[in-house]
Amino acid sequence: MSNRQINDRRDEPVQRDDFIYGRHATISLLESDQSDRINKIFLLENIQPNFARQVETLAKAQHLILQRVPKAKLDQLTPENHQGIVVAVSPIPYAQLADVLDKAKLQEEAPLIVILDNLEDPHNLGSILRTCDAMGVHGVIIPKRRSATLTDVVAKTSTGAMNYVPVVRVTNLAQTIKKLKDLGFWIFGTAMSGADYRTWDANGATALVIGNEGKGISPGVAKLMDATLSIPMVGHVQSLNASVAAGVLLYQAYNSRHKLEE
Repeated sequence: MSNRQINDRRDEPVQRDDFIYGRHATISLLESDQSDRINKIFLLENIQPNFARQVETLAKAQHLILQRVPKAKLDQLTPENHQGIVVAVSPIPYAQLADVLDKAKLQEEAPLIVILDNLEDPHNLGSILRTCDAMGVHGVIIPKRRSATLTDVVAKTSTGAMNYVPVVRVTNLAQTIKKLKDLGFWIFGTAMSGADYRTWDANGATALVIGNEGKGISPGVAKLMDATLSIPMVGHVQSLNASVAAGVLLYQAYNSRHKLEE
């Protein structure tokens, strides 16, 4: 095999687990219609300035997360010749909001959406996707920044549900919620002072917001809620894991939409 052939193979869009590496491969991905699969860009901290500017310009235009890292970090991500750049990608493409609305329309159901406000633990994301699939949720919305993304960990935790529940990734969560309200959605969140979740009627176009594991729903998003819900607890620990809380609330959403026949 010639040196020319070796170099050509290095430039192919090689994917290893959740990573794509190599300069031509990553630039090709950034410039393609598949760039929304990118979760994060790892760029060598002392890479040539011209290449760095090219990557940074493309990343900024698409609101992608870019981190400058030492070579040891890139070597840890892949043993192959990464050429100073590694891109973490989703195992499956992200959906668009229109896809979620079309899914609900096809099923002749009022759309039910879960919005995750800066949920950071991929295990929580996977567990929530599993519950969403079981409870008939039409789609999940996550922000591009400060959020768990679709990875192999999420796929394994969801036990395959990630393949059935569309996940939409948006630049601005507040703007997306305002768009949903304009489309006739009622937006519900969680709060200690909220109404007892057992009274919740989730009929009609509905979105449920689940907040960050430690901080809850962010102030800017909280202001957009039409109503808030609380889960009564009698134990010593007055809080639930985010995925557990989502499960409790989504079961009530299901119950209100699918009442038992007397």
